[in-house]
Amino acid sequence: MSSADGPASDHSETTAEIRRAEAELVARAVDGDRDAVAAIIRMLQDPIYRLALRMVWRPAEAEDATQEILIRAVTRLATFRGEAKLLTWAYRIGVNYLINLRTRTPQEARQLSLEEFGAGLTDGLAAEDYRGPQAALLSSEVRLACSQGMLQCLARDERVAFVLGQVFEVSSTDAAWILDISPVAYRKRLERARKRLAAFLSASCGIADPRAACRCSRRVEQAVELGRIDTAAPQFAAHPVSPGGRTVLEAEEQMIRLHDVAAVLRGHPDYAAPHAKIDAITGLLTAGRFSLLE
Repeated sequence: MSSADGPASDHSETTAEIRRAEAELVARAVDGDRDAVAAIIRMLQDPIYRLALRMVWRPAEAEDATQEILIRAVTRLATFRGEAKLLTWAYRIGVNYLINLRTRTPQEARQLSLEEFGAGLTDGLAAEDYRGPQAALLSSEVRLACSQGMLQCLARDERVAFVLGQVFEVSSTDAAWILDISPVAYRKRLERARKRLAAFLSASCGIADPRAACRCSRRVEQAVELGRIDTAAPQFAAHPVSPGGRTVLEAEEQMIRLHDVAAVLRGHPDYAAPHAKIDAITGLLTAGRFSLLE
């Protein structure tokens, strides 16, 4: 698929209005309007951070990746031709960066398979639910960390295909354009990832299949002992969310209501990118150091 080709256009009036507004905003930014640059960063920051977080697992690494992706996106705004929505265009930049990232997650470094990951879930599984302090919060932390971990057992190309299609619900046409492959190739890649995760969850996860052995609330003590969750500073269950976004509780309620494989992996809150990091990026990009803004 040629990189000059955009996804199939949506001819609705609303979409056309969005495209026009985005084109005008980008033109202002390229002309040196710093308010426009800041507006674009605000528009992209949380979705890009959530994409990075699903790909690199831990918030600290996701923050660094988000900074690099936003800098790349904003400094390339002059190349934006409106062939896709601005966020879709930024996803393409982000995916290219994340797939080629040299830093590997612990699962990638160990080449951990889903089968090995699943076997580890039954090791140290308690006979009863955890009833200690912050039981609900820590059970959520185990669930969120576990779903992050299982994604890392997929190859990066399969992982990003699943995240785009099943977690972020990007259309197959747009996802194919983001990945610069044909829609047919994308659908095959997504189906491989979906089948692998479905088989794993059905065999291992009590949320996806009540017959499976693992229960988040019975893994809390083992996860704490192994250092996989921090009771004093949970990374995911206590993570700030976007204004008006889904909280942990709302995401879990939706997951239980939908009760399918995709819902388990989708059942994260709408994480917000760290404000301090984003403010630093905004200051850097509006400081006149880049040709875009001079």
